[in-house]
Amino acid sequence: MKDKLTTKVSNEAESPAFLVAAVMPSLRVDKYNVIYVDPPWKIKAGRPLKGYKMENGKQLFVSTSNKSRDTEYPSMTIEQIKGLKVSEITADDAHLYMWVTNSHLPFAFEIIKHWGFKYSTTIVWAKNRIGGGLGGTFKITTEYLLFAKKGKLKALKTIDSTWHNVKRTYENGYPKHSKKPDYFYELIEQTSPGLKLEMFARQKREGWHIWGNELQNDVELEMECSNEA
Repeated sequence: MKDKLTTKVSNEAESPAFLVAAVMPSLRVDKYNVIYVDPPWKIKAGRPLKGYKMENGKQLFVSTSNKSRDTEYPSMTIEQIKGLKVSEITADDAHLYMWVTNSHLPFAFEIIKHWGFKYSTTIVWAKNRIGGGLGGTFKITTEYLLFAKKGKLKALKTIDSTWHNVKRTYENGYPKHSKKPDYFYELIEQTSPGLKLEMFARQKREGWHIWGNELQNDVELEMECSNEA
């Protein structure tokens, strides 16, 4: 059997490199109760870092340039993310958890609705500032995990806060760009029952299915035809 792409589009030229690059030897169709997604938004990765400095008694990273870096992974446009047919692989009763940065909040709400979910709650990941920090008038020290619902999936428990101050994931002594703490896997597992899928996954977590371009996928995900040039 020939390998199949993880997504099917009417015109391969319209498909982002992120999707075309990924192949899988076998496919199965599942209906998921939980979708966890960290979309590859078109954003900058922040300033390059090297070394530390002390400021008001705190140890901060030192930037080597005032120019933000490009991300290390292929990104997708809003319409490409929106066009993923997530509604076709979700159960009638399901929860969605979507990561989003400040600049993409308005678009995230559009995508949630298009995927067949209703926005419910904003979960906040609070981070300590490093280096000069991203942002303008206000330095950005938070990211958001939007919680949305479809149908009547009953939560396993009630979480007593939407504010979670969790340490970043580090690699070779520096924070790993875009990597979310495993803490949030655990939060989801404590809250939402049923079959779980992580989209744009970078690792395979026990008990979860995955879809993305870095690992062998567990499910096929189609994309709507795009009118983008």
